[in-house]
Amino acid sequence: MIVFGLIISFIFCTVYFLVEAVRNGMAKKRWVTVGIVLGPMALPMFQVSKKMAIRKIIGYDSVFFSA
Repeated sequence: MIVFGLIISFIFCTVYFLVEAVRNGMAKKRWVTVGIVLGPMALPMFQVSKKMAIRKIIGYDSVFFSA
């Protein structure tokens, strides 16, 4: 039962990483692979990469507010 829960959480994380990577213009294959391999443990790494991608597009001198 615990293994089933782990597999489901990895699948949900993979789908989440895929959707968010597409929304933010990041590499899809990379984040799907990371989601399959690391699952929920990759969430902090994904959040940092997402923020860096947004900063790269917007620029470092501007203010970015997220609601």
